[in-house]
Amino acid sequence: MLGRDPVLVATVALIFVLLALFVVYPLFQVLRISLEPEGRFSLSLYARYLSERAYYRPFFNSLVLGTLVAGAGTFLGYLAAFALYRVRVPGERVFRALFTLPMISPPFVLALAAVMLFGRNGLVTRHLFSELGSFSIYGLGGLFLVETFAYFPIAFLLLIGVLKSLDPNLEEAGQDLGASRFQVFLSITLPLSLPGIYSSLLLLFITSVADFGNPLILSGDFEVLSVQAYLKITGEYDLAGGAAVAVVLLVPALLAFLVQRYLVMKKSFVTVTGKPSPARVRPASAGVRGLFFLACLALALAVLTFYGMIAFGSFTRLWGADWTLTLSHYDRTLRMGADYILDSLFLAAAATPATGILGMIIAWLVVRKRFPGRSAMELTSMLTFAVPGTVVGIGYILAFNQRPLLLTGTAAIIILLFVFRNAPVGIRAGIAVLSQIDPSIEEASADLGAGAGYTFRRITLPLIAPAFFSGLATSFVHCMTAISAVIFVVSGDWNLITVAILGLVENADLSQAAALSLILILIVLAALFLIRFLVGRFEAHLFVEAP
Repeated sequence: MLGRDPVLVATVALIFVLLALFVVYPLFQVLRISLEPEGRFSLSLYARYLSERAYYRPFFNSLVLGTLVAGAGTFLGYLAAFALYRVRVPGERVFRALFTLPMISPPFVLALAAVMLFGRNGLVTRHLFSELGSFSIYGLGGLFLVETFAYFPIAFLLLIGVLKSLDPNLEEAGQDLGASRFQVFLSITLPLSLPGIYSSLLLLFITSVADFGNPLILSGDFEVLSVQAYLKITGEYDLAGGAAVAVVLLVPALLAFLVQRYLVMKKSFVTVTGKPSPARVRPASAGVRGLFFLACLALALAVLTFYGMIAFGSFTRLWGADWTLTLSHYDRTLRMGADYILDSLFLAAAATPATGILGMIIAWLVVRKRFPGRSAMELTSMLTFAVPGTVVGIGYILAFNQRPLLLTGTAAIIILLFVFRNAPVGIRAGIAVLSQIDPSIEEASADLGAGAGYTFRRITLPLIAPAFFSGLATSFVHCMTAISAVIFVVSGDWNLITVAILGLVENADLSQAAALSLILILIVLAALFLIRFLVGRFEAHLFVEAP
């Protein structure tokens, strides 16, 4: 069938070329240059990591931090998801909005708030409770605190889907047989949640290990791999050394991925399939609901405290020294930082539709077509999702800094990095939706004489539209808040608002950084509302009956 459709053949070939060029080739370059530091094969860089403490200490520090953040973030995410969708505490919509707030801002914005609260001139440690002056937010403790609050929303959103998919009949049956709610949780709910928990642990571990912005601000003497790789390339101009650190950074991420796959695949977690369930979750007692409500309230207040500091700090003349309220930082941002804002909006707007379209095409090919290399296409397209952003960024700067692929310093390299870094989100969403659509629906349309274009426009597209627009929204947010991968490819001609914020924090211009952060958050919120509005208009247009 593939040979009879030349357009399909060309599409498959083009996708393979793009994946090879912008996914496989950059990662290959990282490995190659780390093994050829002086133009010939050598393991000297890796031998140095095994023999010198100054080199292997950041590796173990990254593992410790990643493990702690993965565990604590998954716990908070599961606690919040269970409280909202199993215990049914009041205020679900408000709590959900607050719990996902860190996802629409750069992760290091929380590090900025932590410095404003607990830094050497922080509101808490210097002005409210001066006896805490010896307390330091810099190091493992501060990183653990900030990264946990920055990344627990990932676990929260993932585990919401897991808990919603569990059949309440199973828990109801356990309670009918005399088990307490706690026993039902331990024997039924928690075991069936393990695939989501394992996935959450994996995602948070990889995200923490690859985090760049927070460690750059708060690590102090606690060195981690992502910052070491950055300093190797930008500070020491050692491309081979930076590539070797990137490969070392890749090892724990891939090991975590393999362990997660093994834990999920060795057991069956299937419950009930193919039948609707009329059962609803039984309401918890007033005492249990009150307890979980207080836990959610405490978590929400912690998030609000961080972002409240950002808002308050953006209006102070000089944080920690002059508390006079002023709008001067916003005036300066609009006059001098307009280029950063416009560049970020242009690059995100250019990358977002390309990311969504590429994701849907790959998902459609993988689910609906059969051709040699189909599994390889799916696996390759997901590589940048499993690989830390720092590794991807180093790969792009190594792969595209010389002719005939000289893209360094151009907008193209940033847009391409955004597209292939964020495409896996749309691909997974598209695969999930298309897998639930019976192919016979499209076949029936073809049997009735409809062409492929009409079938796709009138049947397939309306069904996958929610996944498509969800991928667009997620891609835009990631483009506007990215830092770990893109820090290596920005230039004087094309810069990003996140890089500008990070530079302001490093220069201790906290109030100006807070103002720019708040503007970024407002831009992302406005874009999300616009995308949601367009989704409604587009779906309404698609579902209008044909004359």
